[in-house]
Amino acid sequence: MAKTSSIEKNKRRARLAKQYSGRRTKLKAIARDKNASMEERFAATLKLAELPRNSSETRVRNRCEITGRPRAYYRKLKMSRIALRDLGSKGLIPGMVKSSW
Repeated sequence: MAKTSSIEKNKRRARLAKQYSGRRTKLKAIARDKNASMEERFAATLKLAELPRNSSETRVRNRCEITGRPRAYYRKLKMSRIALRDLGSKGLIPGMVKSSW
């Protein structure tokens, strides 16, 4: 099980990313627009830098919903390989059978 503080920090980052996503996309569009004046682009870049660092979508880490493990994460299932194997062994995932030979 991952540290509770790490899990909560990641949840906070996800919340901030969702909250600031609209502003961030608008400012990025202005900053990347080649037709806009240099002053407008620079002002958009400065405003983008003023936003909280954790409001960026890339700061959010995919973590297992069950254990909070950050690695070996399956996106479709939102869980790690270890949690997936554990639930599969218990028969809680339909269609999944533990292999043994």
